[in-house]
Amino acid sequence: MDPQWNDSLPIYRQLRDRVVAMILEGVLKEGDPLPSVRNVAAEFRLNPLTVLKGYQQLVDEQLVEKRRGLGMFVSVGASKALMKDERQRFLEEEWPKVYATIQRLGLSPADLLKNGAAAPSAPYPSTPGQEDDDASN
Repeated sequence: MDPQWNDSLPIYRQLRDRVVAMILEGVLKEGDPLPSVRNVAAEFRLNPLTVLKGYQQLVDEQLVEKRRGLGMFVSVGASKALMKDERQRFLEEEWPKVYATIQRLGLSPADLLKNGAAAPSAPYPSTPGQEDDDASN
């Protein structure tokens, strides 16, 4: 996790968002334990209650489950649920801004594809509906 904190959002929310990013990127997989509240608080010099509040949001969203005496673990289905939610959020909140910028700058699909090839290489994620097909292969 990046120790840089942004002043525009509460730290507990940023912590929650970082765990979500780690799940989406596959750093944390279903069933994996989250670092302990105590360790995260010590590592990033945070109040343990701040860390707990961020983790509790993940529990409330059913992305993480508490196991009494063992800690918190990434829930089964968390990655798939997050992918669905994040795609929807992107399409509703981010894409209109990106699309407006593309239009304003007069960029063509060819311009975007040409410059996209120069972007850091990362595999394209599966398209909606393809997740189930990939799981059966």
